[in-house]
Amino acid sequence: MHSYNKDIGSFGEALARDYLISKGYKILNMNFRNKFGEIDIIARKQNTIIFVEVKTRKNTAFGFPAEFVDYKKQQKIMKTAQLYINDNFNAEFDYRFDIIEVFHYDDNKVNFNHLKGAFEL
Repeated sequence: MHSYNKDIGSFGEALARDYLISKGYKILNMNFRNKFGEIDIIARKQNTIIFVEVKTRKNTAFGFPAEFVDYKKQQKIMKTAQLYINDNFNAEFDYRFDIIEVFHYDDNKVNFNHLKGAFEL
């Protein structure tokens, strides 16, 4: 089961990356890791650095994907992002935390729900 979840996660992240690129985002990093955790995608659009958590599901039987990004997960992402910001950028940038829900249906249809500013630092 675990490798299936990892595979669908990686697949969803690739789809989300392509989706962001199609919307004019520049991808800075994929699967960025530091001592605090991991961020699926770090992107930039104009003056904003966007930290993106991607959640992929085949259906909503267990709830919407974004519901799995709970307070604890948000805290982990924010700590990870803070370290990234400290190491890479200056005050000219704004920052935002997004969640992209990727729905990959059995008939290979894909839908995206891009929640901009899903949570805040």
